[in-house]
Amino acid sequence: MQTPEGRHPERAARTRRRDRHGRGLRGVLAPQDVPLHRTRAERFDELVLQAVARLEPQWEAHLAGVEFAVEEIPPAEAPASGGRGLVPLSRLDPGSAQAPGTEPGGEGARRDVVIKPDPASPLTEGAPGQDPPRIVVYRRPLMARADGDEDLGDLVFDVVVEEFARLLGIDPHDVDPGYAGGD
Repeated sequence: MQTPEGRHPERAARTRRRDRHGRGLRGVLAPQDVPLHRTRAERFDELVLQAVARLEPQWEAHLAGVEFAVEEIPPAEAPASGGRGLVPLSRLDPGSAQAPGTEPGGEGARRDVVIKPDPASPLTEGAPGQDPPRIVVYRRPLMARADGDEDLGDLVFDVVVEEFARLLGIDPHDVDPGYAGGD
């Protein structure tokens, strides 16, 4: 059937999704509020948060002024730090003076800050325009090195311990006596 202008009339929007080839209706497999629905990036962020939480009981005063960030991959010009291979797994930005109105982070940042210090805390008060120290963890290189979820959690913890120890200028074994040391 055509209208006087020669066009087909608008069809009513379908409320049901198609069942192609008898495979069932398309749709979400799990509700968004269950852990199954979390993306790999969200699960990795959770591993970084857990690593920091493991350090917090002993190092809470030192951790209060540190930001933790997750980036997908290291920048092309980033040198490899540590003895774990050619591709860097993390980066330590010791903090510096920042021009007013500029934002930290750069290209390659998927989601800049995972943990940010409380601005009202007396431990984080510094000169205006100062960037706090930041530990950046690279998700893809760590995921490529790990053999499984448990190994990834251990590797993320070791990398966070290494960078935190470097920030403090101490040995990683002093930060965490159970530190594996890249074994």
